[in-house]
Amino acid sequence: MGYRSLVICPGRGSYNRPELGYIQRILQHSSCTETLFKQINDALCKQQLPGLDELDGAAHFSARLHGKAEHAASLILGAGLLDYHSLDQNQYDVVAMTGNSMGWYTALACSGGWQPDKAVTIATTMAALTNSSQRDDDCGMQLIYPLVDAKWQLVKERKQQIEQYLNQYPSEIFHSIRYGGYAVIAGNSRRILQLHEELPPIDERFPLLLNGHAAFHSPFMQGAAERALEMFTSSDFRTPSLPLVDGTGRIWTPNCTEVERLREYTLDKQVVECFDFSVAVQVAVKEFCPERIILLGPGNALASAVIQAIIAAGWRGLSCKEDFKTQQLNDPWLLAFGDEQQSQALRSNR
Repeated sequence: MGYRSLVICPGRGSYNRPELGYIQRILQHSSCTETLFKQINDALCKQQLPGLDELDGAAHFSARLHGKAEHAASLILGAGLLDYHSLDQNQYDVVAMTGNSMGWYTALACSGGWQPDKAVTIATTMAALTNSSQRDDDCGMQLIYPLVDAKWQLVKERKQQIEQYLNQYPSEIFHSIRYGGYAVIAGNSRRILQLHEELPPIDERFPLLLNGHAAFHSPFMQGAAERALEMFTSSDFRTPSLPLVDGTGRIWTPNCTEVERLREYTLDKQVVECFDFSVAVQVAVKEFCPERIILLGPGNALASAVIQAIIAAGWRGLSCKEDFKTQQLNDPWLLAFGDEQQSQALRSNR
């Protein structure tokens, strides 16, 4: 048996300029993914969308091309699926999966909750629906703000300040994603821009507006959820082949999953309500006690949020960033496909 492993999938925004060519590199190092690559491309062709080879193989990265909602969704889902299918599962025994935001779709696809072609269709459709969903003629915006210091320990004053704004404008701004040591806030454009101006600057980077992001995981997405429930039925879903931990911390197990409830959560609840990625990670590590945590690509942006969530839970005795660095140096247990050296160890030679 291999290492007990928790697999975590990244969300929207994980395919950026440095990731251009990521999928081509997967194919070069893992021949077992070629059939899956063709299935994904065929599904995209049926939707009259560019194939992964066209997008990932472009000569230059273009925010307009690669950042378009449907294109970003296909690249992120495609990269995650291909990474997962290239994983050496003799060395890494996957005991559970979770993901951040759109990463929930990738987790469903990897676990068999969706077949690859259905996963592509639903993920790209949801990307388009949520990107255009409006309230009062406003698609809304997202903003991210750190709640931890350089040592990855909570700064209570920052958390209190965010909560004050949320309490002051309860129908206009919302917790969108609880993302480790970061708060992701969604809401109407006016209030998000107000927060961007009024929150104290940190590291000359934050508060950071998430370009191209609507007010995901908030009531702004109600129209998208309603349309999705009309378009996709429980027959589009299957029982997952391994446990999934969702954005509320609920565990969906192979033996106890009702596909209609899984459909309602996926197309409605997690679309219009906060996605608590921190809780998902904390539940997963406590319930399944993994020896390794594996981050699928594209990119490697999940790492800090995952460790920050673990620090907050006190798992593995971690209390700060330095604790993690020490453990990782002595016995690396957080492994990312987005890290070239680590990906070589993760991939099967098939």
